Amino acid sequence: MSFRSLKDFVDFLEERGELKRIKTKVSPKLEITEIADRLVKKGDSPALLFENVEGSKFPVLINALASEKRMAWALGCEKLDDLADELAALIKTQPPQGLRDKIKMIPKLKQIASFMPKRVASGDCQDVVLRDKDVDLSQLPILTCWPKDAGPFITFPLVITQDPDTKIRNIGIYRMQVLDKTSTAMHWQIHKTGRRHFEQYRERGEKMPVAVAIGGDPSLTWAACAPLPDGVDECLMAGFARKKGVELVKCKTNDLYVPADADFILEGFVDPKEDFVIEGPFGDHTGYYTPPESFPRFHVTTITHRKNPIYFTTIVGRPPMEDAWMGKAVERIFLPLLKMTFPEVVDMHVPAVACFHNLAIISLHKQYPGHGKKMMMSLWGMGQMMTNKCLIIVDHDVDVHNLYEVVWRVTNNIDAKRDISFVEGPVDHLDHASPHQFIGSKMGIDATRKLPEEEYYRRWPDDVEMDAATKTRIDALWKDL
Repeated sequence: MSFRSLKDFVDFLEERGELKRIKTKVSPKLEITEIADRLVKKGDSPALLFENVEGSKFPVLINALASEKRMAWALGCEKLDDLADELAALIKTQPPQGLRDKIKMIPKLKQIASFMPKRVASGDCQDVVLRDKDVDLSQLPILTCWPKDAGPFITFPLVITQDPDTKIRNIGIYRMQVLDKTSTAMHWQIHKTGRRHFEQYRERGEKMPVAVAIGGDPSLTWAACAPLPDGVDECLMAGFARKKGVELVKCKTNDLYVPADADFILEGFVDPKEDFVIEGPFGDHTGYYTPPESFPRFHVTTITHRKNPIYFTTIVGRPPMEDAWMGKAVERIFLPLLKMTFPEVVDMHVPAVACFHNLAIISLHKQYPGHGKKMMMSLWGMGQMMTNKCLIIVDHDVDVHNLYEVVWRVTNNIDAKRDISFVEGPVDHLDHASPHQFIGSKMGIDATRKLPEEEYYRRWPDDVEMDAATKTRIDALWKDL
């Protein structure tokens, strides 16, 4: 399943009763946020297409990914675990040992080749080209989300940059505060790849080409927020999900390639020699406003778009929000990658209410004394897990998605002095609780059953459970009770 455009996805959702068209005139300043927030908090609400947005001729799509089934559909599957199973099978593929194995591999190799991004001569994203005096960001229905926000913010931008040395592409979602008709702030956080590319251009003393895509097949929007290993192309991840390579077309004013099916493309540059601009406040996914801070200015020199584009956007704030389901997709799909490095891991859960990075719960088959603490230290050294603030390790038979059970196990299984560890390390750029920005303390809780070697000198008690014979007997009587 893949979508040739965002409109295709809208039509798909509407056919399944998962889309609400809103024809009443509403403002992009606060009003769309209030409507979308009320519905996402209600749960099991539809995607929203606002067709009459004050100040713009373009419709707005929001809450499109705000359920597990819609998130799965956006990634070309019925259930997120289905895609995770496909990724696990691909990872486990072994090199062929003989001619028969090589022949069997041919269909799989052809399928993998079909996932690769493909360059094309033209794309619908360039149906309309606006340059010079026609460049005007105020024509887009960009939301001002919360009352204390510094202005309108583009919240679903696919920011495309390139390593100036290796030419490896990165696509990331970095919020963009609109400063005027032709420029925005670029929220490149210190730990992100886009910021690293910027620093490389600053060392060279060169202007940095940047392109921003909005809309198109929603699988790429998800891939842009996924914690892929450094250097892995987000287009490849989207291609794997949609079982079809992402088509890319060259920008009109620079050498970057952008998704041909996007609804809008903003082309331009960042000049590292310029002073930074003040960005924020912004009502963020933590549920708090992030304060004003200095970031680079992005100059928009050209806007291209489809003939009838849809402005794809989201809001963040106090959870749960639409990003809860984007995070759920990350959790399920990347579990096989975690298991590849740590085969003892059974499952993981990053609750949306904890803003994903603030809490992770991991279940594992414990094999030796200190295994739980070893897992903590290992995970804090992996990619974006470095910003995790609280890590809970439980035994293999604990359902990490059942927070009632997790709390029961944690509170009963720990001796606080022995089982809670504190370490110093990197924290998220947006963390407001750490005494210093970017660095703070982390807490690890080893809630596994304790072994004698772990300073436990008593017999660990058995769980209270009914015996199998009684369960079978009551099963037989149940319909008569």
